[in-house]
Amino acid sequence: MKISEVDILILPGLGNSGPGHWQRRWAERFSTGRVVEQDDWDNPDLRDWTASIVEAVEAADQPVVLVAHSLAVSALVHAAARLPQGKVRGAFLVSPPDHEGAPVPRAAASFGNVPLDPLPFPSLLVASTNDPLVSPRRAADMATGWGSELHFAGEAGHINVAPGHGPGRRGC
Repeated sequence: MKISEVDILILPGLGNSGPGHWQRRWAERFSTGRVVEQDDWDNPDLRDWTASIVEAVEAADQPVVLVAHSLAVSALVHAAARLPQGKVRGAFLVSPPDHEGAPVPRAAASFGNVPLDPLPFPSLLVASTNDPLVSPRRAADMATGWGSELHFAGEAGHINVAPGHGPGRRGC
């Protein structure tokens, strides 16, 4: 499958992916990429975020590949059963937070109780071995539950701009 044959929907996490974030750069780089905007990036509501994801997938003109980071991974997993069957060809899940065991921001409290059922599409979960929001063991549990392939990116923090995943050598 070629990039031109799918709509790449970028799903940023809490606070949105600002300038220099790998997700923003991917959205600009891929001709069929676009960011799924949320009404409130700083005070997220699970129902609103999942509804935005479902609407974006339904509105896509082509098959969809989802690229989710952090809190958006939680939202996507909550929304997965409501997505049109067969429309999502795959998902790239980066740095999912552990709502049950890590210090997840209070604003994200409604996103807890993330299902661990198999996702209805292929997925790759990428996690860091020193992410403050998810342990390697918990990331592996999530990958197993979701049926995702798992890749550890080494000591990469939360895989955002803060630990060096902006433009340049370590960026995407």
